[in-house]
Amino acid sequence: MRSVLLLIFLAFLAGTLGPNVQAQPVAIQSASATASSAPSVAASVAAQEAIPASSPHVPANPATDAGIAGTVTAPDGHVIVGAQVTLVADPSHSQQTVLTDGEGSFRFTGLGPGTFRITVTSAGFAAWVGPAIPLTSHQQVSVPAISLEIASASTTVHAIFTGHDLAEQQVHLEEKQRILGVFPNFYTSYVWRAEPLTAKQKFQLAWRSSIDPVTFLTTGAVAGLQQWQNYFSAYGPGVEGYAKRYGANYADGFIGIMIGGAILPSILHQDPRYFYKGTGSIRSRALYALSTVFICRGDNGRWQPNYSNVLGTLAAGGISNAYYPANDRGFQLTIENSLIGLAAGGGTALLQEFLIRKLSRGLPPLPQGQP
Repeated sequence: MRSVLLLIFLAFLAGTLGPNVQAQPVAIQSASATASSAPSVAASVAAQEAIPASSPHVPANPATDAGIAGTVTAPDGHVIVGAQVTLVADPSHSQQTVLTDGEGSFRFTGLGPGTFRITVTSAGFAAWVGPAIPLTSHQQVSVPAISLEIASASTTVHAIFTGHDLAEQQVHLEEKQRILGVFPNFYTSYVWRAEPLTAKQKFQLAWRSSIDPVTFLTTGAVAGLQQWQNYFSAYGPGVEGYAKRYGANYADGFIGIMIGGAILPSILHQDPRYFYKGTGSIRSRALYALSTVFICRGDNGRWQPNYSNVLGTLAAGGISNAYYPANDRGFQLTIENSLIGLAAGGGTALLQEFLIRKLSRGLPPLPQGQP
């Protein structure tokens, strides 16, 4: 019983570091057992955080909660992430600045009554200056969509702001997400309508997760627990036995995330990320989280069977039979470990939906109206 509990714990621990893939065989016997699984988290893209600039703050009137919000887009309709939006108060000329988030949105809150003017700038686009906006106490103003024109001097370079460019920005933000500021949380998107990833971006995200320093440290901890419990006894004791366990564990993670997080998602045009829902009843959110083990979002934006996760789990488990001891191989063990991996993926998805966001660092505020 102690071996089984330790196994489930280790599978769950690995599940917080990548897409839902299980790669390691487990011997549910008194002689040896496994406690490792490939990184798993169903997929998903984080939104750009609105970052206050160092410029002076507009004095907030504690008696009011007025605000101004809007969205910044390119001429082709794609939202612009990271555009600098400056709000200037007349006639004092005091100002505050934010950056648009992953959906091109910005919001100024805590404003008092007065007259304000908005200026928007972004690399490659002409500056935009809006008309005066009169604001009364408690009033919420939604500015019509702001469409920036491409700067004339940059026309030959910045012909269009594509969905690929936006996906690059979103992936870059995801790579900053960490649980407790330490453990990678790269495979979760907090932007519900995130841009689909290209095959190259899927491989880049899988590679970035595989070489993260915390991945190496976690692999070492799992190998240490296995040696302490004498799992895979055929590997032997001492430094050599630990090195074999470490190598097998890292291979499990690397193969699992490459197959389930890059190769199959690229071939099948599926998104390996978990898309945070964040709204609705507890029951609806829990059912959604559990369903992502078997259902994922396709690159076409439609939900479909999660072949990448299920087949990736089985394939990675089968490959691991090539480097584990003979008495820790076999079809039955591969199936057992695949089921454990899928169960751990469901548990990780529940934590992603209800807990991990609260424990993570480097996350932007949720876009308005998600999902």
